Amino acid sequence: MRSVGQGTQGTVTGSDEDPRVAHLRAAVSRLRRELAAHPAEFTDRGIAEDELAALAEMAHGGTPEVLRMRRSLLLVAGAIGSVSALAAGLAGVRGAVEGFGEKGGG
Repeated sequence: MRSVGQGTQGTVTGSDEDPRVAHLRAAVSRLRRELAAHPAEFTDRGIAEDELAALAEMAHGGTPEVLRMRRSLLLVAGAIGSVSALAAGLAGVRGAVEGFGEKGGG
């Protein structure tokens, strides 16, 4: 049961954080861990790491800019899209970015 004045946001984290931002942060963190643990080196790995770092920074900064997130997502997908072991993590980031839709900074 919620206290008087407590909204639906923050029920998971205990703050007024946008749940979309929390979802983005978790998805990016998961994919970064999976990428770090992946043993294969590939040409665009550095691009994927840089763009995931940019997405993480956006998620920590509050409401991210939608167009910038989409650009980063495209670069990450292009860099690691053929690595099947990272497909689930990439899909998670994609879903988190899509959760922002067109509103909120794009």
